[in-house]
Parts: sequence; structure tokens; C-alpha cells
Amino acid sequence: MSVLWSTDAFVAAAGGRLVGGAPDGISNVSIDSRSIGPGEAFVAIQGPNRDGHEFVGAALEGGAACAVVQEGRTEGGAGPLLVVPDDPLAALERVGVASRARMHGAVVAVTGSVGKTGTKEMLRLGLSSLGPTHAPVGSYNNQWGVPLTLARMSAEAQYGVFEIGMNHAGEIRPLTRMVRPHVAIITAVAAVHIEHFDSEEGIAEAKAEILEGLEPDGTAVLNRDNQWFDLLAERAAEQGARIVTFGEHPAADVRLEHVSLGADGSSVKAVLAGEPVTYRLGAPGRHLVQNSLAVLAACRAVDADLTRVALSLSRFQAPQGRGARLELHHASGPFTLIDESYNANPASTRAALALLGQVKPTGRGRRIAVLGDMLELGDMAREQHRALLPAVEEAGADLVFLVGPLMQSLWEDLPHGRRGAYAANAAELQPILFETIGPGDVVMVKASLGTRLGPIVEAMKRYYAEQAE
Repeated sequence: MSVLWSTDAFVAAAGGRLVGGAPDGISNVSIDSRSIGPGEAFVAIQGPNRDGHEFVGAALEGGAACAVVQEGRTEGGAGPLLVVPDDPLAALERVGVASRARMHGAVVAVTGSVGKTGTKEMLRLGLSSLGPTHAPVGSYNNQWGVPLTLARMSAEAQYGVFEIGMNHAGEIRPLTRMVRPHVAIITAVAAVHIEHFDSEEGIAEAKAEILEGLEPDGTAVLNRDNQWFDLLAERAAEQGARIVTFGEHPAADVRLEHVSLGADGSSVKAVLAGEPVTYRLGAPGRHLVQNSLAVLAACRAVDADLTRVALSLSRFQAPQGRGARLELHHASGPFTLIDESYNANPASTRAALALLGQVKPTGRGRRIAVLGDMLELGDMAREQHRALLPAVEEAGADLVFLVGPLMQSLWEDLPHGRRGAYAANAAELQPILFETIGPGDVVMVKASLGTRLGPIVEAMKRYYAEQAE
């Protein structure tokens, strides 16, 4: 078993005391008893639906080295238990802070209304070509995901990459102060989670909180094409940050000169600090090209070998739920699924529709858009859904399937020739969609998590796997 933390160091960092024995060391840190591995420390945090203390016994039986529990909550197992005087989440935060303090490599943090996870994955890929790189799995970007990612970071890591998200003002500030990045990227600011804000400007201010955690002489990587650039640049200057910009704007430090968009990826020509850079991006989508410029800017800021980073981007693949492409097998022939089901907002939905437009159906196939409600848009919700119509038409969508009460406004404006079906919920839509899909089709699925189109994607994978047998 490789040791991530010595027992003494972990206990000291968490600020607790051991009861019922001492483990030989900590191999990893987990908050999920279902996937606990041998030698891992299980932190019994209070989740949105369940209290982790309920699963202490299961974690220990599953091979956990110890369980981090709150004083007075030691009933879950005989031990070893690491008892802390407060919420175990606070202990996890302390471990995260201690982990960051012992790591002496370069740290990059990413936020933005769209593109965080893809940018994080490009950074992981590029920096991993240079040395040991630590980054979160999935989208561990919230109040428990960030300290958990920190706690899992090896002291020997040369690079650390972190994703920081938010739904409300003030949520990024404590997380970025834990991460203490040398470079902070803000991919873009858009009307996402706007029901929790008075205006889009408020979202920009909330994203700018990431700059407050920058290390001295740190670098802010900002989107020169975004309408909130001036505000973000002002906030970066207030923090004493060096500002590096990216985009198509003539004044951008990393400037896109030309891009050839393809169904399987993009060929990119850019200028970085006056020097030409040409590279291949392995996943399709203009929005990914834009964020790859931010990756190059960040890597240059930490003195990474840009030639090797750029070469590595040819291997980039869109993450599951964020543009991943799959070939599935209809009884009469294959079709393509573009899985954009992880989440949705107006900006990311337009990007997903543009991606659909880049992929050419085969034979008599069609472009099929499956769109569900975009949530947390407040009073702007129906207007924002209706405003998707031009993007649907530009994508050349032959059929459009819509789910949810908010999408009804788009359905009302949708030309009859493009109408696939409308359903109040995903379960009602699924059989209609499955009956419609044919060989050669390109099917793109996009919606907010609460609309529950993700399970349709999983059901589609299972159903058409069985069809192929």
C-alpha cells in the first residue's frame, strides 16, 4: 500500500485524536463508503441527503484505515476512529490546507460559467506530460470537492490543477484561499445560476473571487472576448496579479488566428506572446478551442514546456456528459451519440448545438437535438429557452425533442418541420425518442441535471448494446 499520509501527519492535520487503534498510514481520503479502498480514511461529512456517520461501520468493514467522526458520534464502529471536535468537513478542510502547504509545485485553478471541467482536463493532460500532476476526478469543485481534492494531493506532485465552482456569491472565496493558486483561469462569464444573482455583473464579481486566493505575483488568465473582461481585469489588478489574456481579440496575449473545425477535432493556429503555435485538439468544438488557448496561457505562466503541452492536446477527449461521442448500434446500422447531458445553461447549450452542426450524419441519417430545461435562470428562464431557436436552426437540426415546462416556450416557436416530440419529463420522452432513432443519425442530448436526461443517455447505451448482441 502506498502511503499518502503518515498516521501522525494526518491526525495532526485533521486536529483530532485516535480511538480504537492506529492505522499504519493513509493511502487516500474518501467521503463515499460505497467505493472505499483499503487503507483509505473515510470522512463522515453531512451530505445533502444523508449523514456520513450512518456509514462509518460500512466503511470500516470495507477496509478503511480509519473514519473521521465528530466528537460524540463514535457509535458507528469500534475503530480506528479519528475523533474531531467539530464537523468532519472542517477537519477535511484542515487536511486540505495542510496538503497544500506541503506541496511545492505549481498550482492552477479554473472557474467560469462554462468550460471549467474541459479546461481542467486539458490542463491535466498537458501538465501530466511534464511531471506528476494532481487534478480532481469528475467535477469536484464545491465546498467538499475542493478540500477533498486537496487532501488527496501528494506532496511530490509537480503540478496541481483545481476546478472551483459556485451557485452563490461568496462560495469561491474560501475555496480559492485553500487552493492558493499560482495561476487562476476564468474561462467566461455568462447568465448561469442567475436566479441567485441580481444581474450578470453579480456573477462576474462572484467568479472574480478566485483571484483573491492567488499567490503573490500570481497570474490571472482572462477571456479577452468576454463582455466582463474589463471588470475582471480590474479585480485582478486590485490583487496585484499579472494579467494574461486569451481569445480572438486583436489585443489578446494568446490569440486565435485560424481554426479548422472538424467532426473529430480541430486544427488550431494561434499566436502566443508574438510567437506562432500550431496544434491539434483531439475533441471537436469551437468552445474547446477557446479554452485550449487559456490552457496554453496558464502553462506558459508556470514555465511549462509549451511544445510538449501543445502536442498532448491531440489526445484530449471530451469528458463523459460534456461532449463525449459514442458510436451505438441500431439494429439497422450504427448512429452517433453526443453526450452533453451533464448540465446546461444558455451558453453551453448553444455550444452543444454548434457541435451537433459540425458532425455530418451518414446515409439517410439526421441531426437530432434532444434538449431539456435549463434551470436556475430565474425570471429570464422562458426568454432564454425561446432564444435558442437561432442556434437550433444554425446547427441544421432535422428533428428536435424537448423536455420540461420551460422548453415548451421553444416548442411553441419551433417550425413544424423540425418538431420531433415534446414531453413534460424525460421518462415520457424516452420511448418516443428510441422509436425515432435510426442508422446514420447524430443524436445530441443536452439539459440541466434536474431535467434527468442523463439517465436517458445511460438507458440508450444499454438498449443499443443489447440491440448489437
